[in-house]
Amino acid sequence: MAGSDSGGGAGIQADLKTMLALGVHGMSVLTAVTAQNSLGVQGAWELPVEAVRAQYRSVVDDIGVQAVKTGMLASAELVETVADLIAGTDAPAVVDPVGVSKHGDPLLAVSALDSVRTRLLPVATVATPNLDEVEQLTGVRVGSEPDMRRAARAVLAFGPRWVVIKGGHLAAGTDQAVDLLTDGSQEHWLRAPRHDNRHTHGTGCTLASAIAAQLAMGRSVPEAVTAAKEYVTGAIAAGFALGGGIGPVDHGWELGRRIRGGTAGAG
Repeated sequence: MAGSDSGGGAGIQADLKTMLALGVHGMSVLTAVTAQNSLGVQGAWELPVEAVRAQYRSVVDDIGVQAVKTGMLASAELVETVADLIAGTDAPAVVDPVGVSKHGDPLLAVSALDSVRTRLLPVATVATPNLDEVEQLTGVRVGSEPDMRRAARAVLAFGPRWVVIKGGHLAAGTDQAVDLLTDGSQEHWLRAPRHDNRHTHGTGCTLASAIAAQLAMGRSVPEAVTAAKEYVTGAIAAGFALGGGIGPVDHGWELGRRIRGGTAGAG
């Protein structure tokens, strides 16, 4: 469940590309349509709650799901509707509490923040806020790794079973991108090389979708998040210029590597 990115780098488009790359069948519930490219978001139109609910029921009642992932939910009404749908579905839910785009464009109404805190996060199996979203939701400003523990506690207080505090926005000067996964008792510090690549549009959507894909295949939360982090790191490394601004990550990077390595078969 997410908005459409007409530029193809984030949102529903990134979700479906990620799921395909990881070997699961992705289905979509559009929550908004955006006019968007590598330079920013030029317009956004929220879909009616009835349309969102009908898409979800069509998919779940006939086909069923093994995991759910949420992205852009612009209004309190949409947040509350989606929270109710997730609460009635017996499947793990990955909540990416999208607040702003990569370019700084707001994608969540301020009036919806309380609904995210009190309705959506409590039904999340895994919440995946970045540092800006952590501050928006909790008021905790993260400037260092120790702050990430404090941020995690603040998010977990709203009720998700697990939280991934994404440290990709920590101040430059480190050669690692560090995320913290915790349920309040277990801690998993996930470290990967920080790639000198500005083409990172869609990283948040991609990580959340990769976690959902791994959960759908029956992996535990720590296994799913670790595998998703590895996938996203490779996609960032392979990110490419598109348009005149911030390009997307390469969702098919691993497939491309296999083809170049001569492992693809011919029919």
